[in-house]
Amino acid sequence: MLHPLEDDTIMCPYCGEYFSVVIDCSVADQQYIEDCEVCCRPIEFHVVVNGNDDYALTVQTENE
Repeated sequence: MLHPLEDDTIMCPYCGEYFSVVIDCSVADQQYIEDCEVCCRPIEFHVVVNGNDDYALTVQTENE
């Protein structure tokens, strides 16, 4: 069962560094921008929460 907030690790599409993020699973489909903790460039997040108590997270550069 998903918690309202889930921890995940992503790789920055700009600098390639890994860092932890918190995903808000209370919203089924969301898109937002968050800055990389390492290089401070804007990362576009896409989160889809499905009915199987799981979520799909994709990240990409702001201009993709």
